[in-house]
Amino acid sequence: MAELAKYAARPEQSHGRAHSEATPNGRNEFQRDRDRIIHSSAFRRLEYKTQVFVNHEGDLFRTRLTHSLEVAQIGRGIARNLNLHEDLVEAIALAHDLGHTPFGHAGQDALNACMKDHGGFEHNLQSLRVVDRLEQKYAEFDGLNLTFETREGILKHCSKENARHLGEVGERFLKGNSPSLEAQVANLADEIAYNNHDVDDGLRSGLITLEQLEKVALFSQHLQQVRNKYPQLAGRRLIHETIRRMINALVTDLCQQSAALIAAAAPQSIESVRTSPPLIAFSDDMQRQQHELKQFLRRNLYQHYRVKRMSSKASRIIRELFAVLIDDVGLMPDDFQFKAKDDKARAVSDYIAGMTDRYAIVEYRRLFTVEDQPI
Repeated sequence: MAELAKYAARPEQSHGRAHSEATPNGRNEFQRDRDRIIHSSAFRRLEYKTQVFVNHEGDLFRTRLTHSLEVAQIGRGIARNLNLHEDLVEAIALAHDLGHTPFGHAGQDALNACMKDHGGFEHNLQSLRVVDRLEQKYAEFDGLNLTFETREGILKHCSKENARHLGEVGERFLKGNSPSLEAQVANLADEIAYNNHDVDDGLRSGLITLEQLEKVALFSQHLQQVRNKYPQLAGRRLIHETIRRMINALVTDLCQQSAALIAAAAPQSIESVRTSPPLIAFSDDMQRQQHELKQFLRRNLYQHYRVKRMSSKASRIIRELFAVLIDDVGLMPDDFQFKAKDDKARAVSDYIAGMTDRYAIVEYRRLFTVEDQPI
């Protein structure tokens, strides 16, 4: 790793863990965080959680797991370019979706509606809840006992009402402060990853076409470059060559604009970063192009009738699971029944949020259909 910038996060200067532990041998504190995340049950379950397309719809579509790996790869590249701490960016990237429900945003929206009288549901908060409480692996504490800096990056959004109950990690939402530059990098690496792989998956599925995308500036300019250089190229290679150029252009712009913002603000430490406005950003022109691509995907992919049909089914599964389980918590496994003694609705929410797509479908069938299958 290159010499860190003076405003980068440093593991030896971490705000620490909720439970004190001996310094790890042969790795730094942020590496330890990353390793704990990778070995967690919640991380493994991301393999079978929806990004846009439900797991059973095709083996080649992205899942929450492959998305998280792509975010980590993009984030590390940006961090290296800006002399930030790569291990921290990677840890945040790998953990940022641990709290996501089955069935993507449709599942989250449905569970939030079910929980509206019980504090609501938000996947960023749930990701923090997973690493702070729900993982049950260690003898001396609940959760993964991650550093403050990793937890800060996981919590990208938070209402002031919720922030008041989160201690130090919630303070920046009350004070209007910024997180570390590593957290800011992970956030925008997430945006780069999902926009570009949703284009790729959308084309693979046939729900959007090259002809439609030629009207989107960010895509069309790179498509034309590829066609000019490789006139005979077609199919998947044409798409891949275009998307890789899009990602490169976004990363390059982000690094250049961020370097300029950092130079102008001249932060002297990570603490001065936290009292500065966000310093990791795209240029205005690239931000406009990104926004145009997002709007295109929203209209043509996320609102496509085939995606909406699956989202409608997913929403019904979540709503009906919640209704039957909160009516009788005895239908849940023993450990969730025990948690329900303290907060029934939150225990049901935790159980459903932890499900994979296929587990939620199987559980729905077990509870609502009479079939010749194991109980």
